[in-house]
Amino acid sequence: MAVLGARFFVGSALFLGRQTQRKAPTHVFMFTRCFAAAAGEDPIIPLERIRNIGISAHIDSGKTTLTERILFFTGKIKEMHEVKGKDEVGATMDSMELEREKGITIQSAATYTSWKDHNVNIIDTPGHVDFTIEVERALRVLDGAVLVLCSVGGVQSQTLTVNRQMRRYNVPCIAFINKLDRPGANPMRVVDQLNQKLRHNAATLHLPIGVESNLKGVVEILTNKAIYFEGENGTVMREEAPPESMKAAIEEARSKLFEALANVDDEFAHHYLEGELTNDIINAAIRRNTLKRTFTPVMMGSALKNTGVQLLLDGVCSYLPSPKEVPYEAIDATNPEERVPLVADHTDTRPFVGLAFKLERGQFGQLTYIRTYQGVLRRGDFIYNQRDGKKIKIPRVVRMHADQMVDVKEVRAGEICAMFGVDCNSGDTFTDGKAKLLMESMYVPEPVLSVAMKPKLSKDQEAFAKAIARFQKQDPTFRVHTDEESKETIVSGMGELHLEIYQEIMLREYNCPTVSGKPKVAYRETLSNKAEFDYIHKKQSGGSGQYGRVIGYLQPHEGIACSFTDVTVGQNIPKNFIPSIEKGFLEACSRGPLTGHPMQGVEFVLQDGATHVVDSNDLSFRLAAIGAVRQAVLKGGPVVLEPIMLVEVSVPDEYQGGLVGVINKRKGSVTGSDSKDGYSTLQAQVPLNDMFGFSAELRSTTQGKGEFTMEYLEHRPVLPATQLEMVKAHEKTLASK
Repeated sequence: MAVLGARFFVGSALFLGRQTQRKAPTHVFMFTRCFAAAAGEDPIIPLERIRNIGISAHIDSGKTTLTERILFFTGKIKEMHEVKGKDEVGATMDSMELEREKGITIQSAATYTSWKDHNVNIIDTPGHVDFTIEVERALRVLDGAVLVLCSVGGVQSQTLTVNRQMRRYNVPCIAFINKLDRPGANPMRVVDQLNQKLRHNAATLHLPIGVESNLKGVVEILTNKAIYFEGENGTVMREEAPPESMKAAIEEARSKLFEALANVDDEFAHHYLEGELTNDIINAAIRRNTLKRTFTPVMMGSALKNTGVQLLLDGVCSYLPSPKEVPYEAIDATNPEERVPLVADHTDTRPFVGLAFKLERGQFGQLTYIRTYQGVLRRGDFIYNQRDGKKIKIPRVVRMHADQMVDVKEVRAGEICAMFGVDCNSGDTFTDGKAKLLMESMYVPEPVLSVAMKPKLSKDQEAFAKAIARFQKQDPTFRVHTDEESKETIVSGMGELHLEIYQEIMLREYNCPTVSGKPKVAYRETLSNKAEFDYIHKKQSGGSGQYGRVIGYLQPHEGIACSFTDVTVGQNIPKNFIPSIEKGFLEACSRGPLTGHPMQGVEFVLQDGATHVVDSNDLSFRLAAIGAVRQAVLKGGPVVLEPIMLVEVSVPDEYQGGLVGVINKRKGSVTGSDSKDGYSTLQAQVPLNDMFGFSAELRSTTQGKGEFTMEYLEHRPVLPATQLEMVKAHEKTLASK
């Protein structure tokens, strides 16, 4: 992609980086603003100076405020605005009206900017667990990330989720401890939590000069310089020797940094033991081990108070990878077992490969966000969707700045852009037709909550259908099906807020008010023991009949999917009938025997069987597999599973006892607690079905002073008494038909 040219001006002088003014013994660094060259005219920046990063964290850690400061200090925006739109404007990256009203990020937003000759593509992601798919798909296509942590809250529930997502896609990260100005700030405690709770090998590169209302700046421990952020909006950086009172803390922080690096890097350890350390050697070791995810550099500041943001940008450019340094592979579509390395360079001789990772409804139709991994994509090119083989002409290519667009002529490997006029699904791979390659798609978590939903007015049925179709296409965690018994439309998502937001969008964008029923929990069924089967399906009705025999066993297995294994030997069951047996097994798993909920974690092992020369066919073996599952599953100790949520609640100390009682009443178990500065934080595991109404009860119990977050943890067996009640209710429902 043509990239922003970075032009820095002080008076009429052209310069890059910091300008130094002597004020013995102080240095003042003035950061100025960079301005975009006209679209299509920017010079091509080398891949080594491109960074694709995500800003990720727990809700209310300051991600969007941090991104706003980054855009301001790099000159992308002229004024800073606050989250929640207190000035009736709102943060740049919260472009949705709903985001500004609620003060939360609902959808990830992309932008691009420049810093010290580097092009930085940024995706600001939501922190709420209900919108975790936005984080998932962003991290799938990014090369690095900034993990933002609150200096008061530290590592919280969604921090754990984001950390798992980074680990899943092997994304290197820098940790930024934000909100040093808040009462109760304790950044060193957060560093310890990074090491203990997240299992990082982390060490800080900064120390704060004061905390809470006394925050004045930060000390860079490598250069042993104190940096103060002064002037309007913190644009003037004054540098001087650190306070005498901090010398011992600085030496201790340096020792911990060197030990953390020496533990994972033999080359650095050699220099360390020989006393040959220089800043170049230290920085090279930090970068080398950050890229390998064996070390996490920690930086500090306060985005709201404009402290430490410029240093974080320096860290992004110094320590996070360029697209050239991340090894990406594609799947050979003609041989799925084969992996093909992708080469990111700026030549146009290699086949184009890109991944569509996000869809949006734009002013001019569907807007498709795409990450280019290899080759060049030009406006007017023809590309091929590897999922369905369709040939598509690209009418328009744009770079995104929140909800604003800049047209470009082409994008090259390593860039993120968006296309108009492309009908596709999230996760589709595009090539120029020269190679049949597929990119691995993202992990999509299963929905945990379902409700019956319909338009309030029958005349809005068409608008309701259009909205539902759009949401399904854009959001893989939003599922819709029609209940066979009630004929109601059932929508499923990641939580109450997730579904409420879509109802709001239908009302505002489609003028379609909706009504919804009581939330339904996504129960599942599984087996607890191995169970054998020998089932014969036989039907005679004159002429050719139906015959199929299957022998084998069902057993529980790891994971949530149901799997089929064929271990037959010989031709007792011809191989052309095996797919029908698998189809019958999966069909039987769609409705469990106890409560009618889908089954998960069950393996069907086919060992033998028999056929009839005339009566055996695909239908016979599909029905035989269904019968075999029904025969075996009741012998295998079937159990009902319910979603368990990881709940984190923060309340004043005086309400802790009452809170424990509330959690116990909801069949939850407290797994950990922490108390600091008059506030207690409890971690608990609670069944989702018992979390409805928790918010209102928490407000009542704590007089509005408590807050909580929750995220999906896993499915576990329900209590025996609960299972018995559910089975009886299901039997009653069946009997009433």
